Amino acid sequence: MSDRFSRSLRPLSILALLVGLAAAVLASPSLADPIVVRLDATGASRSILHATLEMSVAPGELTLLYPKYIPGEHGPTGPVENLTGLSFTADGSSIRWRRDPVDMYTFHLTVPDGASHLTVNLDYLTPVQSGDFTSGVSTTADMAVINWNQVLLYPAGARASEVRCRPSLLLPEGWHAFTAMEPASGNGRARSGSVESVPRVGKAIRFEEVSLETLVDSPVLAGRYVRREPLSPGQTPAHFLDLVADNEAALAIEDDALDAFRNLIAQAGILFGSHHYRHYDFLLTLSDHTAHFGLEHHESSDDRTGAAMFTEPDAFLMAAGLLPHELVHSWNGKFRRPSGLATPDFEEPMKTTMLWVYEGLTTYLGDLLTARSGLWSIDEYREYLAFSAAHLDHRTGRTWRPLIDTATAAQILYGGPGDRTSWRRGVDFYREGELIWLDVDTRIRELSGGKKSLDDFVRAFYGIEDGVVAVRPYRFEDVVATLNDVAAADWASFLRKRLDRTGVGAPLDGLERSGWRLVYGDKRSHYQEVWEKRRHRVEEMFSIGITVNDQARITDVLKDSPADRAGVAAGMKVIAVNDLAYTAERLREAVKGTPEAGGLTLLTERSEVFASVRLEYKGGARYPELERIPDTDDGLAAILAAREGPAR
Repeated sequence: MSDRFSRSLRPLSILALLVGLAAAVLASPSLADPIVVRLDATGASRSILHATLEMSVAPGELTLLYPKYIPGEHGPTGPVENLTGLSFTADGSSIRWRRDPVDMYTFHLTVPDGASHLTVNLDYLTPVQSGDFTSGVSTTADMAVINWNQVLLYPAGARASEVRCRPSLLLPEGWHAFTAMEPASGNGRARSGSVESVPRVGKAIRFEEVSLETLVDSPVLAGRYVRREPLSPGQTPAHFLDLVADNEAALAIEDDALDAFRNLIAQAGILFGSHHYRHYDFLLTLSDHTAHFGLEHHESSDDRTGAAMFTEPDAFLMAAGLLPHELVHSWNGKFRRPSGLATPDFEEPMKTTMLWVYEGLTTYLGDLLTARSGLWSIDEYREYLAFSAAHLDHRTGRTWRPLIDTATAAQILYGGPGDRTSWRRGVDFYREGELIWLDVDTRIRELSGGKKSLDDFVRAFYGIEDGVVAVRPYRFEDVVATLNDVAAADWASFLRKRLDRTGVGAPLDGLERSGWRLVYGDKRSHYQEVWEKRRHRVEEMFSIGITVNDQARITDVLKDSPADRAGVAAGMKVIAVNDLAYTAERLREAVKGTPEAGGLTLLTERSEVFASVRLEYKGGARYPELERIPDTDDGLAAILAAREGPAR
């Protein structure tokens, strides 16, 4: 409100405004009384959840909000389109509601005179085909991942930390449930690590009263086929690996994998030197029929991967870094959070510019812990890093879009198309952020003569207030100040140069400072072979400049590559290679033979139009690998070495 407008208000207008505000406050649910949330998930196998909400109200206009900006998803991803069956009653009488014409997540209603109790009934249709993150497929015939934000309405103007909730959950008969929330007294399990101690159905599971913020931060993993493994037996805080699958066979985790996950807990404790949770649950979904991703929470993580994670080595290689990444988020993202993401409710827009720390540093630390714990071997880490760095080094989109813009625009990039990412760029703040933090790590080591490393920054920045479960926001200046405390330098300029620049080439200084450089050979690494197999792609981006999916459709063409210069475009289907019907192996062999042949010919089809194109190229096969730089120390080995120290 401008000063000019304020001066124009008459005393009567001010009085009317105050009266209106008072009426709105009186109509809002009392923050002293908890919102009762009864969730009936007995229809989960049919992809429907039913919830009943009860709250104290006063007569007058009432505005309720459906959670819009979901923590960890970094954008307005609340799946309001799947909210159905909505009805309101006040002291037993039905009342009408209307959706706000501007904000689709806002609902208005009028509580009648004399009413003091509002009941909300709603259904949530869980997706059966598509959707991003928790709005993706989350239920099967024998399991469900339940996110409370999908079945909630809360009063406008209230801080999520101040609204109290009293949740309960009804599950299909024979199902078990895992969550970070504590069951109400006499109604739940002890945290003994026993599957038998998980509540079975026959009655609703009642949970201890929590804030709205904590409820949304506490998903439930439930199902018929379950397994629970303690990862820090006899220690405080307790850590659990909670598995739910579509069948018993997927739960067959080997002892060496369990040992590596226990090492993960120990190595994370040594790295951070603190904990900011009372206990921690990895809620791990093993299914080929749900969405696959990871989402961080303060005292748990929603981790979803394929059914073969523990039964096929290749699947484990691809999924091994998921749980370490989400565990790191308990410190970086949940406890310490960029100020633009530390919003008071689920309505205020999130500002994502600092995701290069939130996600980029988490990627770096998560992958380090994957190696330090033994979930990856050192060779597997190096092969992964080479493949990731090569992709980033071929991001021609960097010539127009700096890394910082991929963070600022995260909410539109997450849901963007998966094709042509070399020119468009995607959420590169994850992997390129990892390279930047490797750069920081090796620079600290250089400045301190090897006496300090990024581990020291991590302890100073995240290892504070041991045992406190809270949110501590930070800004760019706070990151710079802590880096300067560890090793004095112009860190602001160091970081800004890497975040803001445009031009060719990924930030590989840290890699080379660690004693390694990115090169290309004629053989695919095991990691690349598995990646192509599991992702159903052929990756020739580093040679002729194309990526082809398992339907022979070109999904990306590198700008100014041999393919681009020949007129090849994303969306074309490869029909033949050098006059032979297309197969992935024939394409690789044709690329391999280009030093002698001087190029290769593709027969393509798009929109029923066929074209034969000649790619002029003599470089042969080019697959990324890391090569030791002569007469340098192996800094990468020092970074990846398991740490010794007191487990926390």
